[in-house]
Order: sequence, then structure tokens, then C-alpha cells
Amino acid sequence: MSTENKPESNTPRPARDVARRDVLRMAGAGAAAFGMMSAVAAPSARAQDMSNGADNFYKSENVIARSVTFPTQYKTNVAANLYVPRNLAQNARRPAIIVGHPMGAVKEQSANLYAQKMADRGYVTVSLDLPFWGASEGQPRNVVSPDFYAEAFSAAVDFLGAQPQVDRERIGVLGICGSGSFVISAAKIDPRMKAVATVSMYDMGAANRQGLRKGVSVEQRKQFIEAAAQQRWAEAAGGETQYTSGTVHELTANSTPIEREFYDFYRTPRGEFTPAGGSPRLTTHPTLTSNIKFMNFYPFSDIETISPRPMLFITGDVAHSKEFSEDAFRLAAEPKELFIVPGAGHVDLYDCVNLIPWDKLGSFFDQHLTA
Repeated sequence: MSTENKPESNTPRPARDVARRDVLRMAGAGAAAFGMMSAVAAPSARAQDMSNGADNFYKSENVIARSVTFPTQYKTNVAANLYVPRNLAQNARRPAIIVGHPMGAVKEQSANLYAQKMADRGYVTVSLDLPFWGASEGQPRNVVSPDFYAEAFSAAVDFLGAQPQVDRERIGVLGICGSGSFVISAAKIDPRMKAVATVSMYDMGAANRQGLRKGVSVEQRKQFIEAAAQQRWAEAAGGETQYTSGTVHELTANSTPIEREFYDFYRTPRGEFTPAGGSPRLTTHPTLTSNIKFMNFYPFSDIETISPRPMLFITGDVAHSKEFSEDAFRLAAEPKELFIVPGAGHVDLYDCVNLIPWDKLGSFFDQHLTA
């Protein structure tokens, strides 16, 4: 039976003076789609909000961590971290959870935190780098490929199902931000994923086609597609790869609240992480010519076919991305639940351990994977 948890108050809250990654900058959404602009001066360049227990780089003493790789059906390797509870009894076979990071991020940003916290609760967990990102294989770097992304989660099921500590019939998935839409895409065609949860989900298809609150017109969309097509000609002729979207590297007095919130995570010590061999100037930025592939990405189409496997959608009540979780909840079939965290914005649920509803995540997976 569907349930919906709502915050205690629906009173609008003022926009926060923190930096959010403008995922829709490439889509021309700009301030019009966001419906608000910052009215304050830019904060110091390296300011960071560590309130609500922000702890992106959390390290658990209760788990054994191991770096692993596993192949996809495309013969590329996915890099991941495997977390096993230290007190796991010998010969025990435990339920497992796969955790996907925000779009443009890497496993060291939010995914490792969630994977370790769930391992603290007795689950065997894996946090992975999506193909073309982080330590996972795939060239060129920072490519957008929703099909490859979904395959990575199925490949993680393959990997976990072969581990002696894992009960292959009790594997769940958890996607953060863009990975929320990728795990839904994967689960639609992989029934081995027995329970699906998303946190601060972005529907990366709708975000690029329509913008936030449907602020992008069809004509604008055609302009973006044309720009990407022209860039393909340039790169086919040997021109340099161009990148788009992603988190801004500087704030100004005119920076939007969304830019500020993402900046505060990705461009400060709070969450900044550059993979070995990577460039800090390219973190979170997909290639321009591949990002247009999101226009053909419809993760919520046929979402009802995931039923009777359960789905949980977690979002903050002041998150700019809340519309995507609400849309998914409306379209999904039973059993389903929408859980709204009072006072939480989009990025808050990346790493603010005092806001993230660990007990709700725990009870969801306990109910559907440990019974």
C-alpha cells in the first residue's frame, strides 16, 4: 500500500545561501526555470556548510572495506568499494545493497557514506563509479550513457551474487540524485533487484528536456540539440572535446541558490574529490556531445512494471528536485512510498547525516530484504 510522509509544515522557507550544481545550465534553464535568484553577495570562495552533521568522508570502524572491480556486459570494468560488516558470522549469507552516486560525481561523494552507513546496519554493500567516471573504465571520460549506467547496476548484481557472504535473492539498489533515475531504469529490466530506493532523485531525462518546473521550451530544446550536433562536427574534424553543465567553479553576487548549494558540496572541502588522474576543472562536467543523450532517456516510462517489487522515494521538502520524486511516486505501482524530509534541500541529503533518514532506509530494506 502506498504511503506518503509529509513534513509537519508546508510554510515556504527562504532560499538558502549555498551553492547548488546547475545541472540544467546546459539546458538553458537558468534563473527562469529555478524561479529565484540570490539576493546576497557571494560568500568567500571556499566557504562550506558543515551543519546538520555533514560528513561526506565518513569512515566506519564497523566494516571491512575493499576496492574491487567487476566487468559489464560491454567488457568494461566498473570500479567499486565493497563493504562487509566486521561482525558477520562465518558462512552467513546477508542481504546486499548497491549504491550509486550523484550524476557527475564519483563514489567518494555521497555513495561511500550511504554504503558504509547501511553496512553498519548489517548489509553487505557496494558503492560504484558509473562508467566513464571516477576509477571506472570508459573513454572518453565524462561521457553520458544512460544505457551503460543502467548496465553498471546489473553488473553489480552479478558481482554481489557471486560473493559468499551475499544471499543473491536479497539484493537491493539505492540511487542518489541522477543515479536514482539510473537504478529505476535498471530495475525495470532486472528483476534481481528486489527493492529500489532513491534519494534526492533527478530524472536526468526530464531535467534536460524540460528543465525544472518545465521551464525549457521545445524550441530551446531544439537549439541545445543543434548545438551538440554542431559540436560533433567540430570534434569529428579533430577539435577539442567540449564539456557542459556541472558545478560552477566561482560564485558571484548573481549566482543562483542552486549554483550555491552545489558549489558548497563539490567545490569546498566538504565534498570536493578529484579522482586519480582526473582534472578538478572537469569534475561534474559531462561532455557536451554526449549529454544530449539524456533527451532520449525516459526512466519513468513503464515504472509501474517494477511492481510488486517495492519502491521508496526520499526527498527534502525544500529540495529543488522534489518534483522528480513526486512524479515517480505518482506513476509507480504498489507497493510504493514517498518520504519527505522536513527542512532538507537537495544536497543536504548527500551528506548531512543528521537529516538523512537512516531509520527509514533501514526499515525499508529490512522489511523487503531480510524477511
